[in-house]
Amino acid sequence: MKIQANASGTRSIEVNENHLQTLKKYALLKNLIDSNGIIDEQVLDKLKYNCRSILESQPTVDRELMDLCLDVIYNTNMKAIGLHNLVKLYLDWVSEN
Repeated sequence: MKIQANASGTRSIEVNENHLQTLKKYALLKNLIDSNGIIDEQVLDKLKYNCRSILESQPTVDRELMDLCLDVIYNTNMKAIGLHNLVKLYLDWVSEN
């Protein structure tokens, strides 16, 4: 599955089933978005900080979380619109499963 990462549609990020399962396992999207519902760069930074905190607090590295971070969250193409599309993809995936 691909998500559009920028407004012009010239960049995309590949997201797989394992990435979505890792998002669910760690509830990374839960309470991420403020009550205003706007996903901006600050929300993306918050997600990055949450992931970094989880990785640093674990005695061993969770390879699935590391893959999610490297492939999707810390991807150089990831911007706020990419996170918005990731949230939409995740919600669709959850409703199907």
